Amino acid sequence: MDVEEQQVRLRPPAHRVSPRAVWYWATKAAVLWVVLVAPQVIWYLNDDGPVTPHVAVAVAWLVLAAAHLAIMPRWRYRVHRWEATDTAVYTQTGWISVERRIAPISRVQTVDSERGPIERLFRLANVTVTTASAAGPIKIHGLAAADTDRLVSDLTTRVAKSTGDAT
Repeated sequence: MDVEEQQVRLRPPAHRVSPRAVWYWATKAAVLWVVLVAPQVIWYLNDDGPVTPHVAVAVAWLVLAAAHLAIMPRWRYRVHRWEATDTAVYTQTGWISVERRIAPISRVQTVDSERGPIERLFRLANVTVTTASAAGPIKIHGLAAADTDRLVSDLTTRVAKSTGDAT
């Protein structure tokens, strides 16, 4: 086993995403819950029957929404991690199930960053590291914009120095 194989091991990454990611995830979830209330309103406005089913659904909806908005963003923040070393890019994502991914630098084909409108509002960005893996690209969501710029620059430099064939 060569030195690079010994150093590249699946392990928890060292860095957390930006704390602003908590508010970003909560905002995205809140928008989803607002969209989900529309069918309930339409049902209520078009139903001449008893109010009890509407109240029961509304209460269940509010409890689920409140629990989701209170738990999910903080839980994701505790789980989501990333790290880039001279030999690999490591990620850990999820909140119900947790996924750890690793991409050796020698296998990296492209490094991209993305800042959507909601991410820009929170000064966040995402990084996508594409390899030839059948599992798809590695994505790091919720990075501070400055961390994203540094990471993309560092990875681009490391990939350029790599002697691998990236296939």
